[in-house]
Amino acid sequence: MRFELTPRTNVNSAMRIAASIAAFITSFLIAGFVIWLMGRSPIAAFDVYVLQPLADPWSLQELVVKATPMALIAIGLSYCFRANLWNIGAEGQYVIGAVLGSWIALRTHGTEAGAWVLPLMLLLGILGGAFYGLIPAFLKTRFGVNEILTSLMLVYVAQLTLDYLVRGPWRDPKGFNFPQSVTFDPAATLPPVFEAGRVHYGAVFALVAILVTAVVLGRTLFGYRLKLTGDAPRAARFAGFSSKATTMAVFAISGGLAGLAGISEVSGQIGQLQPSISPGYGFTAITVAFLGRLNPIGILVASLVVALTFIGGESAQILLKLPLDLTQAFQGILLMCVLAADALVSYRVRLVNRGGGK
Repeated sequence: MRFELTPRTNVNSAMRIAASIAAFITSFLIAGFVIWLMGRSPIAAFDVYVLQPLADPWSLQELVVKATPMALIAIGLSYCFRANLWNIGAEGQYVIGAVLGSWIALRTHGTEAGAWVLPLMLLLGILGGAFYGLIPAFLKTRFGVNEILTSLMLVYVAQLTLDYLVRGPWRDPKGFNFPQSVTFDPAATLPPVFEAGRVHYGAVFALVAILVTAVVLGRTLFGYRLKLTGDAPRAARFAGFSSKATTMAVFAISGGLAGLAGISEVSGQIGQLQPSISPGYGFTAITVAFLGRLNPIGILVASLVVALTFIGGESAQILLKLPLDLTQAFQGILLMCVLAADALVSYRVRLVNRGGGK
């Protein structure tokens, strides 16, 4: 006896929406059971993780702040994943974008430079991330090297480069020997959208990227090219689409958006370089991309949901003494439930005999 998956012929959008809702409910039930096993109240945990952040104005702003880099990175990753290419190194592209963009901020520090500094920082952040993303793309197209391995290993190169810079040549000489750069000047700081608010213009960049991507993927030849390359590579070749050009393009787009997320976070949220400028946004964005089913609007919703788990996890660590690692475990459970629900909607499970009979 064995299980066999056969594709369903008719899968409508209502079934997929219902499957997503069921996946979220299932993941919450599993998480609640785990919390109960740890000796805590699942109801109290739900209140701390979900209800309290949504009822507090400051937490709502923080929700957008944390969702912004994940949405930007996940949107970029959707280009790669739709073409069946695996960019696992967005975290490194995020870091390099932040480093290269911050170079201008540090070079102009204390010089009273004009309004040109911030746009140049953002441009260099995009270029830095795109260049770093092109490295695994070039190695794949030129030498056939697996992009999963190269993009992942480059993450550690980027993180160690940042660590070296903030402990060495870029360390603040007046920072009491702490591994951090000087605080950016106002001209090099991404301003908030609203006065005295925490939401910076990186959120606007994320919304623009989502809208542009929705148009590109849904209504342009390039979007069709990515879908055809991912679903039927041979058909894409017969149609005249170069797989090498597609690989270079999607990795450049993905890396550029990750770099934009990095420099936006550093200039708008942190205000300086330090050894750690990300709690793992680049890796979490992979989860966000698949939770959103590689759909721009779905990615927007998924980034807000995952950001809610970050904020709730921090509160639960204080109020319920729950480990922060539980948040990452919950994100994994959520992804597994969504993928399982998607598989059950797309395929019919049958129990068959070894001989082939039902």
